Amino acid sequence: MTRSSQVIYQIGWKTMDNPMGKLFVVAAWVLLGGAFSASGAFAQSANDVVGTWTLVSSITELDGKKTDQFGPGAKGMMSLDAGGRFMLTIIGADLPKFASNNRATGTPEENKAVVSKSIALFGTYSINLADKTLTLKIETATFPNWNATEQKRSLITVSGDELKYATARASGGGTATVTWKRAK
Repeated sequence: MTRSSQVIYQIGWKTMDNPMGKLFVVAAWVLLGGAFSASGAFAQSANDVVGTWTLVSSITELDGKKTDQFGPGAKGMMSLDAGGRFMLTIIGADLPKFASNNRATGTPEENKAVVSKSIALFGTYSINLADKTLTLKIETATFPNWNATEQKRSLITVSGDELKYATARASGGGTATVTWKRAK
């Protein structure tokens, strides 16, 4: 065990009862390269996960059928900061313009289209190196049922400019695989 690992272990052991202490331990391990190697396709430093990511795809698989969850051409952005906070937004490309030109007076059809093809949420996040999961502790979302909940994502890869995770229960059913690329 290196000297820096010993210090993190000693500090971490005393702080594990505190949620911020757990975040400190994970952040320290990531900063010191204690994460998985590139062959494990996880992360080697904080720069591998911290930053701004743009959506490549969000593909849902249900009964062997793959569907683009937010429609073709969807745009999205996810920000993971070094302090453990996140923001995520995905917006479908084919959203209808509101005939009233006022977002507060959309028709039921217009509102349904927007809700079914977009999501926005923010809160805090943590990474569990042992089981390769990303946990989102959602403070607020445009889908209010997610407010004050925790959701785990299985990290498939965090390598170079790509971050990919799986969501076991996608909104439309099945499993979603979401792929992001680092914003340039």
